[in-house]
Amino acid sequence: MTESKQNSNVIPIIMMYFMFFMIAFVTNLAGSMGVVVKAQFGVSNALAQLGTFVNFIAYACMGIPAGIIAKRKGYKFTGLAAILVGILGVGVQLISGFAASFAVYVVGAFIAGFSMRMLNTVVNPLLNTIGGGGNRGNQLIQFGGVCNSVGGTLAPYLVGWIVGGTVANAQVIQVVPVMIIAMLIFALAFVVLLFTKIPEPHMETAEEKAARLAGNVQKNAHSPLSFRHFVLGAIAIFFYVGVEVGIPNTANLYMSNMPTVGPAVAGTFVAAYWLFMLFGRLIGASVGGKVSSKAMLTTVGTIALLFVLCIICLPESLTVPFRGAQVPVKMIFMVCCGLCTSVMWGNIFNLAAEGLGKYTAPASGIFMTLVCGGGILTVVQNAVADGAGYMASYIVPAIGLLYILFFALLGSKNVNKDIPTE
Repeated sequence: MTESKQNSNVIPIIMMYFMFFMIAFVTNLAGSMGVVVKAQFGVSNALAQLGTFVNFIAYACMGIPAGIIAKRKGYKFTGLAAILVGILGVGVQLISGFAASFAVYVVGAFIAGFSMRMLNTVVNPLLNTIGGGGNRGNQLIQFGGVCNSVGGTLAPYLVGWIVGGTVANAQVIQVVPVMIIAMLIFALAFVVLLFTKIPEPHMETAEEKAARLAGNVQKNAHSPLSFRHFVLGAIAIFFYVGVEVGIPNTANLYMSNMPTVGPAVAGTFVAAYWLFMLFGRLIGASVGGKVSSKAMLTTVGTIALLFVLCIICLPESLTVPFRGAQVPVKMIFMVCCGLCTSVMWGNIFNLAAEGLGKYTAPASGIFMTLVCGGGILTVVQNAVADGAGYMASYIVPAIGLLYILFFALLGSKNVNKDIPTE
């Protein structure tokens, strides 16, 4: 990439990083609210994660349509539309605080999920393309992940700080200031993006548009699903997002309901998990140009699995003092998991999208549809927690990590290089 081309891409890259921040802030707001809605509405652990569930299920509903919008209207149009939808979604959640309605809150989380899905359609393929794919593309995505971690860290910390030391009287309306912050972030992003020139590398050509409108579109003999490594990578993302979200969300519920801990300290520990993701992404970004995605994913997947086994096996009676609370040592390993999950997204995406060429845009739509795993597996994990206990529920992320290791070691090889991609 020439120096002039690098300079021309600086503003679009910064804009994509800003979007990464927004995605994590709003997504983690839904996860952090689980503690509040459980206290106010008296629901189970599984239902307390319903906001997270619908937020991610929106990914499944909007997966293919978002990819089509990006192809036909471009990344900038898709990003602007996503921001407006995000303002609406958070606004509905804000209204739920005044209405004291669990149903309204869930609807708002669902709408916000549509926004997050559309933004993900823009940021990942665009950064990968600007970087030219390969290690450089992975490096840009990892730096984007750093911004993602900043947003992810702030949301649970703010919610925990507002709720305070006891969960008994927690109310959704208490968190309205955080929702206002989210809406202001969206509004600022809309203005900045409106005046930012964004490259459109995968937008349909005039010839393709004319053929589509005339009904003369010829079906390709192949699709992203023709690539085995992409299919396995999309499944890996399903498990990964469930692992990434399930580990801290379940820990938040676990610690918030412990009389020796409480929501304020729980929120701090969950925020530390996302902060460690920031540290991990800084490390990943700094070495991303030198270390292959396969090697990085294999290493962090193995370490994360060992950390999760420590969470399951260490006794709850083994504690450390923190701000007047007695926190189980196993929660330190929960925080450390953030170092490992931090770089998994970029590596999985990079490996799964490698060699797709013209199939990259539609592949992104399918790829992001499988992000719904963040909602499905989180509910599954907390359903296990309801029936067998919080620690037993960590078998769910352990299974997810085993699959991710399989993809890194065996499933990521492109065995379909004979398919034309130009």
